[in-house]
Amino acid sequence: MTERVTVEEVRRVAELAHLELTAEETGPMLKDLNAILDYVAELNELDTTGVEPLTHVSELSAATGVTRADELRPSLDRALVAAEAPESNGAFFKVPKVIER
Repeated sequence: MTERVTVEEVRRVAELAHLELTAEETGPMLKDLNAILDYVAELNELDTTGVEPLTHVSELSAATGVTRADELRPSLDRALVAAEAPESNGAFFKVPKVIER
């Protein structure tokens, strides 16, 4: 296993994800992230010549060939929806702050 992620990067990612990792958790997280990246690198070495790209994650959609038509449809009236909101400035919904940083 090659080290692609450093301890500092693990700490930065944890900070961005609002996770509090202890010193004991940082080491295993570093090992796990590097193992994931090694596996992805291994997958990138596979020859995928001639393999058709997926158009759907579900085999059912691909097998039946049934997909939703990509067509323009009317959406909800902004003024009507905003009028029903607990708080709105007419164009946007006002929501309480949930991140304290």
